[in-house]
Amino acid sequence: MKKIACVIPARLKSSRFPRKILALLHNKPLIQWVWEAARSVPFFDSVTIAIDAEETADVVNSFGGTSIMTAESCPSGTMRLGELLQRKKIDADILVCWQGDEPFLHEQIISELLQTARTDTADVWTLKKKILHPEDVLSPHVCKVVTDQDGYAVYFSRCPIPFHRDLKETTYYKHIGIYAYTKDALSRLIDLPTSHLAEAEQLEQLNFLYHGLKVRVHETSHEGFGIDIPEHLEEASAFLTRK
Repeated sequence: MKKIACVIPARLKSSRFPRKILALLHNKPLIQWVWEAARSVPFFDSVTIAIDAEETADVVNSFGGTSIMTAESCPSGTMRLGELLQRKKIDADILVCWQGDEPFLHEQIISELLQTARTDTADVWTLKKKILHPEDVLSPHVCKVVTDQDGYAVYFSRCPIPFHRDLKETTYYKHIGIYAYTKDALSRLIDLPTSHLAEAEQLEQLNFLYHGLKVRVHETSHEGFGIDIPEHLEEASAFLTRK
């Protein structure tokens, strides 16, 4: 059996919502909700929070979580995982990146993400979901993905892809931004230069494709609920109240 580690990148000074990982959601820090959700998934051999501030460490310690300090300058969650791997602070065959602002991911989503991780030859696994609302197709805030006949990513974009010249109806897919990496792929990603494609669209997954990594994309009917701005925290609170 392959060893699977879950790492939760938890950056304190996020640009759109600073200190959000410590913001209270129904009297618990957001990062605690994420930690508890990840700990409930039986596929993980370990769950670690990759932090960048002592204040976060104190909060994680208060609820019994496990954290490891990473550089404040890390540009992405992927690079935080890579730093832990490079420093030999964590070791696994497959590493799952579960963002620190995603409290509502669950076992079914992770099961769909990892469904072929033990058997196929992909370097990275991720998810897609059928887009149901036309406005999401046109929105630059919704990343779209197209795949080949075997389910491997061909391209990711903020633009509508594929573009139909003859205006035919088609099915569009939203990329769900949770990743699982092989140890070897993550080790490679640490040192790869950023491609012009990733720079242009501000999508790190384009760097994976540009440098030849095979990205397997499984379909799901689920998605998380990322807390990007303060209003999202209010929506999450209302969701929990209804639930």
